[in-house]
Amino acid sequence: MTTEKIDGVSVTTKASVYFDGKCVSHGITFPDGTKKSVGVILPATLTFNTGAPEIMEGVAGSCEYKLDGSNAWVKSGAGEQFSVPGNSRFDIRVTEAYHYICHFG
Repeated sequence: MTTEKIDGVSVTTKASVYFDGKCVSHGITFPDGTKKSVGVILPATLTFNTGAPEIMEGVAGSCEYKLDGSNAWVKSGAGEQFSVPGNSRFDIRVTEAYHYICHFG
């Protein structure tokens, strides 16, 4: 199931812009203090480093990702998710805009 709307949150209005605008996201905070980000990755191949573990939830579009230490690219689309360990990195390859929710921790 694809998340289409998130109610009752605080939104950081200034976007975080990465990779010369290839990735743009906004932070959201839930009443209990849980933090996530919502954003879009435009067509590119990028490498992200993680601090805390992350779950990337696809909202629209699709991507291929490759976790640190793996040689396999795995496809993930709307309604699907993938997990990235903390203190790690992953490559992501996007050919159409990939809209996501990043769940931290």
